[in-house]
Amino acid sequence: MPVLPAILPLLISENGYSYLTAGLLVTAYNLTSSFTQPLVGWLSDTKGFSVRISTSLLVSALFIALMGIAQNYYLIMVFAILAALGHACFHPAALSLVNRLCMKENRGRVTSYFVVGGNLGYAIGPVLAGVLVFWLGLPGLIFLIFPALFMVAALKYLLPGGIPAACESFARLEIKEGAAQSMKPFAILMIVSILRAWAVFAAITFLPMYLVTQGYSLMMAGVIMTLMLLAGVAGQVMGGHISDMIGRKEFMIAGLAGAIPFFYLFFAGTGIIAVMALLFFGFFLWSTFAVAVAMSHELLPGNIGLASGMMLGLAIGFGGLGVAVNGLIADHYSLAAALGTIPVPIIAAMLLMFALPYPWKSIFNNRLPRTPFVKR
Repeated sequence: MPVLPAILPLLISENGYSYLTAGLLVTAYNLTSSFTQPLVGWLSDTKGFSVRISTSLLVSALFIALMGIAQNYYLIMVFAILAALGHACFHPAALSLVNRLCMKENRGRVTSYFVVGGNLGYAIGPVLAGVLVFWLGLPGLIFLIFPALFMVAALKYLLPGGIPAACESFARLEIKEGAAQSMKPFAILMIVSILRAWAVFAAITFLPMYLVTQGYSLMMAGVIMTLMLLAGVAGQVMGGHISDMIGRKEFMIAGLAGAIPFFYLFFAGTGIIAVMALLFFGFFLWSTFAVAVAMSHELLPGNIGLASGMMLGLAIGFGGLGVAVNGLIADHYSLAAALGTIPVPIIAAMLLMFALPYPWKSIFNNRLPRTPFVKR
């Protein structure tokens, strides 16, 4: 997924694309992926439509690799869209599998492992693509097909007959128990996820520029951002574990609330204090992502594909659009003002979590019903 933005400078310099035409490739990929995932999930839940995880992985890798040898702009655009369709088919199917491998007691932890895998891939992708195009130019992207082929073979070996029958039985039991579902709690969780994604993308977009204006070199700003993202990875794993113990609603509120003071401490502090505050900000904010995905599966146990597509497709897509608001603030006021408003969507998301009809864990009130979000 992150390979395309990483190779844009080379596409511009070698193929003579304008910034607009090059940026449209990323836009086409992101829009196709974000807005197709819910449709794929819905078709999976209602029509039995399914694309094997290995097939979706291979399709994505194949067309990203072919972009390195294509010369025609419109052909590259088609390849970007086809790669995005492979990506869109991956998440609903893969998260449906993850859901079937979960129990209520470990859903947060298992889901966090899946999400962290994606984050690590997101970090490795640009580096791997950068090395290949540095050595071999754009045609070097064709070698990205080999990791995908390896994983296709590994998946066929690890999952020769689908998933264990016991997990299938447990999944069917959960679906039966939550067959009568209400979309209102899920809609609130979607808004929370959109607001959270807005804050994440705004931070990733504008923090490097702000660090440079504060005297950091471009390389050091990149290192700090990488450390913040790695702290976020650690936060997601710990968030999944902790949410299993103290409750998902409780952890979502605590994680969102914990990010806010560290963000402002980053502005107020200098040197190592500011850097450490930024790492804790990343830890807390990112820690809520996998927990929100796990909650979506519990809110819509009979529509796991749709829930997955909405959370990893639509919510992220709409959240990314929110960055334009921060851009307008930066243009009309200052970069610091644009960054200073990042906690606003986080605060709004935290307040919405209080209103979400989802059970508190028994350590807070053991007399509350366990599934108030399911219609009786």
